Parts: sequence; structure tokens; C-alpha cells
Amino acid sequence: MSVESELGRASGTARRTEPPCAPAERTPLLMMVQNFYLGGTEGQAVELFRRLPARWDGAMACIIKDGPHLATVRALGVDPLELALNGSVAQLNTGRQIWRLAQELRRRETRLVHAHDFYSILLAVPAARLARAKVIVGRLDMGHWPVGLAKNLLTRATQAADGVIANARAIREMLIDQENVAASRIQVIPNGVDLAAFDARAQAPLTDPLPARPGVKPFAHVANMTHPVKAQEDLFHALRVLRHDHPELALWLIGDGPRRKTLEMLALQMGIGDRVHFLGHRQDVPAILRRAYAGVLCSHAEGMSNALIEYLAAGLPAVATQVGGNGEVVAHGQRGLLVPAKSPFALAAAMERLLARPELAATYGGAGRQYVERELTLDLLAERHDRYYRQVLGQAQA
Repeated sequence: MSVESELGRASGTARRTEPPCAPAERTPLLMMVQNFYLGGTEGQAVELFRRLPARWDGAMACIIKDGPHLATVRALGVDPLELALNGSVAQLNTGRQIWRLAQELRRRETRLVHAHDFYSILLAVPAARLARAKVIVGRLDMGHWPVGLAKNLLTRATQAADGVIANARAIREMLIDQENVAASRIQVIPNGVDLAAFDARAQAPLTDPLPARPGVKPFAHVANMTHPVKAQEDLFHALRVLRHDHPELALWLIGDGPRRKTLEMLALQMGIGDRVHFLGHRQDVPAILRRAYAGVLCSHAEGMSNALIEYLAAGLPAVATQVGGNGEVVAHGQRGLLVPAKSPFALAAAMERLLARPELAATYGGAGRQYVERELTLDLLAERHDRYYRQVLGQAQA
């Protein structure tokens, strides 16, 4: 089984590939997420939930019952159980919520729990133990943000789980080397994308106009402006290196967050304010990518980047830092170019190579699209989760 597939954000009805199961044959399963806001983890979890085979009797739980994806879950006839933490996990309320979840698991006779993110993992693992259910945890990044006690708790919960799902081989290796998680309990199931939905959105009209300049070759950068790990500053330095020799180069920054004002000021101070366009949070990302020349990601740490997958789905060549799962998606010299992290000059050189060789950029873009069509589908992701779920329960072989 190839490990190179991923989930993604999509619309449409889940497809069933086997006859419906009788109620008595369905296995109770509960998925848990932190919230239902627009984000990679949340979107992936909801799309997986709606595509699970009929053999699973699915329920959901969350920390915060809010966000655009909540309507999708409710449309499936499921109202998630809210387990509000109301602040730090270091309080008695956390124990109460663990007990509430355990009671719910017992009531439903839940056989399997799948927790997708940090806070969900901290509640789901002990609750599943109390309810004598199997539990799988999702480790979907390189663990770059939890520190101190939070990091220790996440490691211990991961070690105590019956199974671990990583969405990149790099994350699997990190868990083995740094957290002493048994290799036999880690399954790599990358994310994916619904190409039909993505293509429909790509062909749809823009929700807002894009900066217009004749002959421009924009590089799209899709990332939040919340975490410094996204390193937009490195991209600015690369643009400053290239700006005189490549007047056609522009940056489209798609995303938002508390760092935006600081980044806007930095672009002006560096004299590249006319080349850097802050598009904010957009619902029409596929349509924007269809109009871009290439995609770029300069993060200092990544798991399996949904932004990179979207670049490839849009047929764009990608320039990305060699961190986390980026190399698994881009494959240097096949679907784009990889550069060392924290190296703006190397980033500039890779961007210049694509600008100077449009035929190479087109070749990379075409190969990336074919890779997504072949490997990164939602159907493959659902099949792989279904197989791993049954494996953890002893119903299927690895």
C-alpha cells in the first residue's frame, strides 16, 4: 500500500463502496476534534468522517462546538458532544470532561476513538482507557509548538494510545526518534483532496479582484499569519534579492492573523511593498491559484502541508523548504524545487529558476497534478483509515 495519499477539504456527498450494514453489524466509533473552524486538521477530519464506510456507527466530540464545518456534521444527522475546557488543562474541569467523555463512550458501547489534535488527544486517551475502548491519536505536525509540560503530556498520551496516525513519513520518524513511540504502532496516512470540488472552485469567479499588473508572474503563498514558523520574512528577503532583475515577480499572500500588520510594515521598510499583496483570508483559494505562476512555502517546520497539495492540485510548480513532509509532496526535481529552511538566498535562486524557465515550471506543474490525481484522493484516505481502524480492533491484518 502506498503511503502517499492525503485527505483535504471538499464538498459533495460521501460515496459508499459496499452494501449498507445492518444496525447490529455497525461498529460504534467516535471522532474528536478541537473545533470546526476552517483549518487543515478540522477539514480533513470532517471529510474523513463523512466518507467512512457504512460499517462504522460514527459520533463526534469536540472542545469548542463552533465553526463552519459544524453545519456539515449536523447535516449528517450528528450533533457533536461538547467538552469545554474553559482555559488551561491544569484544572479540575479537565478531569470532569474526561469523565463525561468516558460515560458517553460507555453509553454508546464505543469500540474505537480517533482523536485528531492536541487537546482532543489529552482528553480522549484517558477517557478511552476508562471506557475500555481502543484509541488512535493523530500526530499531524512535527510537534514544534508544544513545550514543557504540554510536550510531555502529548508524548505520554501518544505512547499510551493503541495506534498513531501520522500524515507524513517525517512525522513517523520524529515520533520514533524523539518520543520513543513504537514503530509498529504508527501508520502513515497522508492527506488528500477532492479534485472534483477543487476544480469546480478553481473555475468559479473570484470573490474579490486580484492585483492587476501586465506581465506579472505571481508566486502564491498560502499560510496563516499567526505562527512565526511560517517565516514570511524569508520570502520577503528572497523577493528583495530578485526584485531588480525580475520586475515581473510579485507575491500573493493568502491568509491572515495577528502577525499581518508587522509583516505589512516589514514589506514597506524593505522597499517591496508594491510587490507584496496581502489578500487576507479567502474562500476562493483554488480560483486564486489558477491565476498564479507558482506556489511557494518557506516554513521552518511543517507536517503534511495542505497548501502544497493545493498548489499541485492547481497544476502549479512548487518551491518549498526541505522540512517535515514537504519533500514527500514536492519531490525535488519532479514536482518542484526544495531548498534549505532559513535560507532566503537559496529560496531566491529556486524562484529565479522557475521564472527563467517557464517550460520547466509547466513540467513540474503537470507532474504535480498527475501525482495528486494518482495518490492524493479522499477515497484512498477513507479506505486507508478504514483498514487501519479494523487493524487496531483486530478485524484486519496490516
